[in-house]
Amino acid sequence: MSRPRSIGRNGIIHMRKPVPKLRRCCAARMARQRHPYRNATGGNAVPAKKFSRLAQSGPASMLSTMTAASIDVTNHARIEGLGQAVLSGKSIAAADARWLFHLENSADIFDLLSWANRIREHFKGNKIHLCSIVNVKAGGCPENCRFCAQSALYQTDSPRYGLIESEPALRAASEAKANHVTALGLVAAWRGLEEGPVLDELCERFEELKQSGSVRPDASLGIISSQKVADRLQKAGVECYNHNLETSRRFFPQVCSTHTYDERVETIQYLKKAGIKICSGGIIGMGETRDDRCDLAFSLRDIGASIVPINILNPIPGTPFADIKPPLPMEILQTIACFRFILPRQELMVAGGRAVNLRDLQSMVFMAGASAMMVGNYLTTLNQPVEQDLQMLKDLGLDPNWDKHDFSDQEEAPSLPATPMTVS
Repeated sequence: MSRPRSIGRNGIIHMRKPVPKLRRCCAARMARQRHPYRNATGGNAVPAKKFSRLAQSGPASMLSTMTAASIDVTNHARIEGLGQAVLSGKSIAAADARWLFHLENSADIFDLLSWANRIREHFKGNKIHLCSIVNVKAGGCPENCRFCAQSALYQTDSPRYGLIESEPALRAASEAKANHVTALGLVAAWRGLEEGPVLDELCERFEELKQSGSVRPDASLGIISSQKVADRLQKAGVECYNHNLETSRRFFPQVCSTHTYDERVETIQYLKKAGIKICSGGIIGMGETRDDRCDLAFSLRDIGASIVPINILNPIPGTPFADIKPPLPMEILQTIACFRFILPRQELMVAGGRAVNLRDLQSMVFMAGASAMMVGNYLTTLNQPVEQDLQMLKDLGLDPNWDKHDFSDQEEAPSLPATPMTVS
């Protein structure tokens, strides 16, 4: 029997050596080792025993891409059900909201963020409300808020100066308008505002801001102890007043003891009666529990806040909270998302502590449900440049030209009663 032949490119005949039977057997055995479940047709077949082990997990669990453990997909179904309920106009029950705050698995948290983003897009579209602040009186505050660098009770590097003239405020308003900022808040470090020459001077500032037409004049001037003061501010042109509840009623005494939680609520009631919109939120990462954060969100819903700023503690040397370890970025995003489930129509604003605590995950605040952002520097700490924030919004396809100046999108249909959800 002649040996196999082949003809090369140059026309030379080459004799091929037959492959020994032993080598062919070795090759086949190696192939089986590489593909232990390869069937006779060349496909991959999982043995019955192996398949039965995989099937034991059943439809109620799957593997997470970020953890080695299997996860319960009933969580996925429950998050989806709660998201659909909020989209249909229902309020979330407190028990369900607490469950969302306590989610731990990364896959569940990303599910939560995805639904918070759907809720934001449904109720708020792609518009992002931008706000800036200017400190019209800095430092020397007599209150003992344990997070604040402007308290006179703590040794910090925070600047101190008296009430500024009108020119810096008008200049800040002009710069804000040029950067698509909707509102400029005049902020003062003191206990609160009473009738007298200081109120008269501040009313003049607000009237000038209103007449300039650059931005919406907002205020954050502490506790208001009479209806007359609130009425004066409204008449001067103040449209929105910031007065944070800061945290839950339960945890508030751990944050401040020189005034009460009820004094803050009373201030908000005076402002609402005067026809001024409420901007009220809090700070997370001060040592409160996740249940405290949940309680804060429901309290903000109860008082009728139109804008809800979520600040993340930026520990300042010299303050009692200087050594508190801040929450991790994913926990911050989870908190924002939970607030969006509870407050679907409100402007959720990510404010102080954003850059230092979220770092590379800053842009994810919008996926977590945020619809507003404070730009420019904060009262005593720096923020990233506003140009960088505007580029971030552009990259995400979001529009900073916010147009709901009367907050009319929050006053459409009232939410339907909450019904606790269970998944069988």
